[in-house]
Amino acid sequence: GGVGHLAVMMAKAMGHHVTVISSSDRKRKEALLHLGADAYLVSRDEAAMAGAAESLDYIPGTVPAVHPVGKYLALLKTEGKLVLVGAAPEPLQFESTPLILGRKTITGSFIGSMKEIEECLKFWTENSLTSMVEIVKMDYANKAFERMEKNDVQYRFVLDVNGSNLD
Repeated sequence: GGVGHLAVMMAKAMGHHVTVISSSDRKRKEALLHLGADAYLVSRDEAAMAGAAESLDYIPGTVPAVHPVGKYLALLKTEGKLVLVGAAPEPLQFESTPLILGRKTITGSFIGSMKEIEECLKFWTENSLTSMVEIVKMDYANKAFERMEKNDVQYRFVLDVNGSNLD
């Protein structure tokens, strides 16, 4: 998604092994071929999730929806971290025992400091990274909003105000 694809590109540019986790196979090709992910997991595939147990150091939780946190905690190695950046509209529920026994951490992050944002932008510039977007004209804004509400957008929409007829 919007934040997730940025996380994949940044982690790859930092030299990390990156596994994309998604609820369906729909984004597999894009993640592996275009974003450079090393592996892809479908969260609904119980066998694949079990096979990847305790294999990840960090998981950026970018989904702004209620989801089964326990499935993701099981993927973390000892002392692994789940960093939530997508705010769920309802409380998340999970078993505390795997968290405690695995010395795993769940934390959250909203936005960095001005210094961190500057460092991030500098890193993106130095590594020639750019966000993937779909550019649309202003007369398509309502349709774009409808598509966004249906989760029918590849990453992010950008409105082209300058190239639009605003009369």
